[in-house]
Amino acid sequence: MDASGPQDAPAPQSEHRFPCDNCGADFRFDPSAHTLVCDHCGNTGDMDTPAPVHAIKELDFRTALDAELPHSEIEETRVSKCPNCAAQVEFEPDVHAAECPFCATPVVTDTGAHRHIKPRGLLPFAMDESAARSSMTDWLGGLWFAPSGLQEYARKGRKMQGIYVPYWTFDADTKSAYAGERGTVYYENQTVMRDGKRQTVRVAKVRWARVRGRVARFFDDVLVLASTSLPKRFTDALEPWDLSAMEPYDPAYLAGFRAEGYSIELQEGFKEARMRMDAQITRDVKFDIGGDRQRVHDIQTQISAVTFKHILLPVWLAAYKYRGKTYRFVVNGRTGRVQGERPYSAIKITIAVVVGLLVAGAIGFAMAMNQ
Repeated sequence: MDASGPQDAPAPQSEHRFPCDNCGADFRFDPSAHTLVCDHCGNTGDMDTPAPVHAIKELDFRTALDAELPHSEIEETRVSKCPNCAAQVEFEPDVHAAECPFCATPVVTDTGAHRHIKPRGLLPFAMDESAARSSMTDWLGGLWFAPSGLQEYARKGRKMQGIYVPYWTFDADTKSAYAGERGTVYYENQTVMRDGKRQTVRVAKVRWARVRGRVARFFDDVLVLASTSLPKRFTDALEPWDLSAMEPYDPAYLAGFRAEGYSIELQEGFKEARMRMDAQITRDVKFDIGGDRQRVHDIQTQISAVTFKHILLPVWLAAYKYRGKTYRFVVNGRTGRVQGERPYSAIKITIAVVVGLLVAGAIGFAMAMNQ
C-alpha cells in the first residue's frame, strides 16, 4: 500500500527541532517533569496543553488503502536505514554519522526521506534514562548464568537510547454466524479386567448436538507492531500498554528522543490484527455454544467500520557489543518492564554443573553409608 495521499501535492517535510529561546540549544522532553528542558542553560519551555484523549481521531481504513487520505495526514521525515536490521530511524539534521540504536551497527545518516502517515497519538516517556538503566541492571542481575562482565559493561556502558516505536491500532465492528457442535459429557459404567480381576469403572463419553448461532463484537484499539527492527517476542513481552493514557500527537514529546518510521505497511498490519480478531471471535463462539465441549466447523464474519491510528510507544533501548556479540535490551518507557537477549556464561554453567554433581555425589554417599 502507498501511504501517501493524492499525488497533486507533496507531503510536507517535517523537522522536529525545538530550540531554547534563551541560548538556542535544543530543548529535550523531560519525562519526570513532563516539560521541555535545556541541558545547556537550564531553561524550561512549556508544553502545549494537550487536547482531551477523545480528540485522537481514527482514520478510515479504506480511504487510506485507496491513497485518498488528506495531505494533512501525510508527512516526510529524514531517516537513516540501517544496513543490518533495516530500522528506519529519524536523526537530527546536523548528525552525520551514528550507530543504529537497535543493533549498534555503524550507519550513515540522512540517507533518504520516509513518506508516511502521520502519528495520531503517542504515550510519552514516563521514566528517564537513569530509571530505565536501573531497571535493566536489576533485570540482568536476576539472570542466572549471565556473564558478570556483561553486567558490569552494561552498568558502565554508553547512554541508552530513547526510541518511539511505531504501532498500528485498529477498530472494527464484527458480526459472525457460526456452525458447530455442543458436547455434553455423560458417564457409563464399564467392566474391565485389572490384575486378573473384574472391576467396574465409570467412563466419560460425549453426546454431540449440532448448533448454529451468531455473535457480535466491537474491537477497540487492536495493537499491532509496525516495525521489524526488534524481535516481536521482545516487544510483545513489554505489554500491556496503557493506551487509555495516550496523548494526541505532539512533536514536542519527541524532543531529545528518536522516532522510528514504520516498516510494516498498513494493509500488512491489518492482516495481523484480523488474525487476533478471528482468534477472539472463535473464543466468543465457543462460549456461545456452551456445553462441556465445543466443536467449531465454520465461522462467517462480516467486518465493517474499520478505522486505524498510527501511534508511537516509548522504549528505552540498549545495544551492547560484548566480546564480539551484540546483546539487545528493551525497557518499557512507561512501566520499566524489561526484555532482552539472554546471555549465558559458560564458566558459570560449568561451575553449577560441577557443584550439582558434587552435591548429588555427597547425598548418594551419605545414603549408602546409612544403609
